[in-house]
Amino acid sequence: MKALQAVLAVASLSLLVSGCAAGTARPNSSATNLPPPPTAFNPLGLEAVLNKRDDELVALFGVPRLDVIEGQARKMQFANESCALDIFLYPPENNAGADRRSNYVEARDRSGNVVDSASCIATLR
Repeated sequence: MKALQAVLAVASLSLLVSGCAAGTARPNSSATNLPPPPTAFNPLGLEAVLNKRDDELVALFGVPRLDVIEGQARKMQFANESCALDIFLYPPENNAGADRRSNYVEARDRSGNVVDSASCIATLR
């Protein structure tokens, strides 16, 4: 009987401790919200914006509505009344000190639905 009480006491204590620990995890505030560079991406129709430096994108679209730099990554957002275009820039893999270049884009309409990136680029130009 005492052995059973001891086992129950240890099990209860284990559950209590694990329950307390479960709520202590906090998200890393330095984590980036930017996606990693893509491994597969269809660039058809995106020639005007891919592999461009930030100054080339500003020359093409004007001042970005949003410009976020986190670590080595940069996100520039250009928008108008019909769509928002997010352009992600990263340094080349083999030269982290080089200028960031655009290598991924995402486009959404005003409701947040994904739209064709090439069409959005056309409306922004």
